[in-house]
Amino acid sequence: MFLSTEISKQFANHSKVYCIDNGILTNTAFRISEDYGRYLENIVSIELVRRGLEVYFHQGKKECDFVVKEGQNICQAIQVCRTMQDEGTKKRELDGLLEALEAYGLDEGLILTEDEEFELTILNRRIIVQPVWKWIL
Repeated sequence: MFLSTEISKQFANHSKVYCIDNGILTNTAFRISEDYGRYLENIVSIELVRRGLEVYFHQGKKECDFVVKEGQNICQAIQVCRTMQDEGTKKRELDGLLEALEAYGLDEGLILTEDEEFELTILNRRIIVQPVWKWIL
């Protein structure tokens, strides 16, 4: 799901793998602790595919979980995390999203969380923070 027009770059870079069902992920994944952020990201992946969207991830200096391609253009950038309350997490998620927004000339980005909802404006870009469950509706 790495976005590049050059085939060699697509194969040379890491890819992300998602499971079709979080129940399967829960029962087969090796884990030391619960990783709710990973489950939320997997839910978002399932929903994007269900909607029939062409989805990639952005990897530059920072990473953005999902970028949605429509035709030849990226039309949306999405980050997923359990919560934005931790300052380190907030900075990482915003930095990755802002880099993707800049790279693809987008004015608005989305961060999906477990239950937070608010909006920010950073560098003249609108950042919508919304619960995953509400976005799915």
